[in-house]
Amino acid sequence: FSQGSSCCKMAISPYIAQVEEALAEAGVTPTICISVVVAFIVIYLFNTYKGAIGGKTVHVPRVEPPQISSTPKPTNVGKDELSCDDPCRGDHLGVVKMLSADEVKERIARARAAQEDWKKTTFEQRDVVLRSLLDYVLENQKEIATIAGIDSGKTLLDAHFGEVLTVCEKLRWMMANGERYLRDEPRAPGLMAYKKTWVEYHPLGVVAGIIPWNYPFQNMFGTLIAPLYCGNAVLIKPSEWTSWSSMYYEKIMQEVLRRCGHSPDLVQVIPGDGRTGKALIQSGVDKVIFIGSPTNGKRVMESCVENLTPVTLELGGKDPFIVLDDADLNQVTSTALRGVFQNCGQNCIGVERIYVHESLYDEFVDRFVGTVKKMRQGVESEGKTMDCGGVVMPQQLNIIDDLVKDAKEKGATVMNGGKRKEGSGQFYEPTVLTNVTHDMRIAREEVFGPVALIFKFKDDAEAIRLANDCKYALASSVFGSASHAHKVAKQIWAGTTTINDFGVGYLCMDLPFGGVKVSGFGKFNGPEGIRDCCLAKSMVADRIPFMKTELPKPLQYPVSPKAVPFFNSVLRLVYGNGIFARVSALGSFVKTLFASAK
Repeated sequence: FSQGSSCCKMAISPYIAQVEEALAEAGVTPTICISVVVAFIVIYLFNTYKGAIGGKTVHVPRVEPPQISSTPKPTNVGKDELSCDDPCRGDHLGVVKMLSADEVKERIARARAAQEDWKKTTFEQRDVVLRSLLDYVLENQKEIATIAGIDSGKTLLDAHFGEVLTVCEKLRWMMANGERYLRDEPRAPGLMAYKKTWVEYHPLGVVAGIIPWNYPFQNMFGTLIAPLYCGNAVLIKPSEWTSWSSMYYEKIMQEVLRRCGHSPDLVQVIPGDGRTGKALIQSGVDKVIFIGSPTNGKRVMESCVENLTPVTLELGGKDPFIVLDDADLNQVTSTALRGVFQNCGQNCIGVERIYVHESLYDEFVDRFVGTVKKMRQGVESEGKTMDCGGVVMPQQLNIIDDLVKDAKEKGATVMNGGKRKEGSGQFYEPTVLTNVTHDMRIAREEVFGPVALIFKFKDDAEAIRLANDCKYALASSVFGSASHAHKVAKQIWAGTTTINDFGVGYLCMDLPFGGVKVSGFGKFNGPEGIRDCCLAKSMVADRIPFMKTELPKPLQYPVSPKAVPFFNSVLRLVYGNGIFARVSALGSFVKTLFASAK
């Protein structure tokens, strides 16, 4: 504590002195205290990070990464091919063949055959697969991040943040908690006290994941880990814009499965476009997980209707970031910058709307804009670090530019950027807009790019109203003193609200993740996310096997004339209001029972 801040020391010194005095009287030495603290830490780590600290593993040799094509970008790509390109450098990466509808059905058949054996595996065997995968990711993290960066235009740091870290934590959490949430779960039988009731969680079969282009590694593995651990086979249809890296990631997963003694057909990548995705959905899969836009999410739902296939939808956000009048600007500014410009703004839980109290507004804008002007954007190379990368999808540049132009025409002020970056590559300059109002398209539509919108508010009520005035509701952040921020956070309508931080709710894997309104429905992560990949089967059995249950005589066929009076007395006996009502009902019950027996 001697190196803590003066304010902190002043606040806690009296309590420290009391603790030290009490410990001295009890004869407890500092060594004992340290030993107890260390013991608690070890126990906590063992319980929380089981599997991530250590576990049975199988060595998986390095999978050769894809090579960048040495040929120029083809002018005419076949109708069954995808041309893959580096969005930052413009290099042609290669061509990936799309699967036909018949090939999709064949892949599903192979997955279903592999799943028959996989669903019989123990949780220990599944832990070995995840631990081996985690070891591989750790050993090859830079290579994995580099491939993701090339294919999706992100910086190496953004790739480690958004691709590698999230997958590692999901693997760790699943090994530590997956079995606990998938075991048979006892439930209370209620009125049927003589029965034993429980829920069993069974794998569904084959789960399809249709994922976007912003995080090719995380979106693929973040989607497949839970259903695979539940005993399902998983087919991943990646975005056509990041199929190049997805084929490499498929090889990694299949090599892990093969080395652990399981069929590589358990996880397969299904490359293609929207037609391929539709074929996948309508070819008999048992569940669909979709991450993308509301427009495409509705199309996916329409395709799922034919077979009544259950679906989980994560459809993006327009996340508010509220800075209350008692917020710490030192923390807020740096966090807001990361929230807006992480992965060049191509982040489903990225900060899209910043609401700042009028007392802090000017200072916040000065600090925020001052940093943005120093940000470096471009192609990274050895020894050359960038803060902001490129935009993956060419059409997205047009969407961003149209929204910014509309805002400028309606009175928004451009404090930085506001246009495409000159030169080669798909870059949009880090942009800051002030004087933004809710009648502008940019305040209501998802930008999905490096654009900060800064609004001013007068009081908490206005901040809450503005934050909730949006069709999206995926995540949100509120900054201020703990009690103040918590009071406001409770009134934000969103799938996740983080107090005095940004985006970490997704890394708290025990929490369910998902949105409301047009941000979708269904959950990733947490027990809700795992069980969403299962058939939750209700089970009922006799509590004591040799005690058989028979219907009372009055209720058996042919029905006795006393059946209704008997049943009425049973209802009053069980649900009567107060002891006297139930005693009276008991008399009627006995009388009716004996009368029926005669």
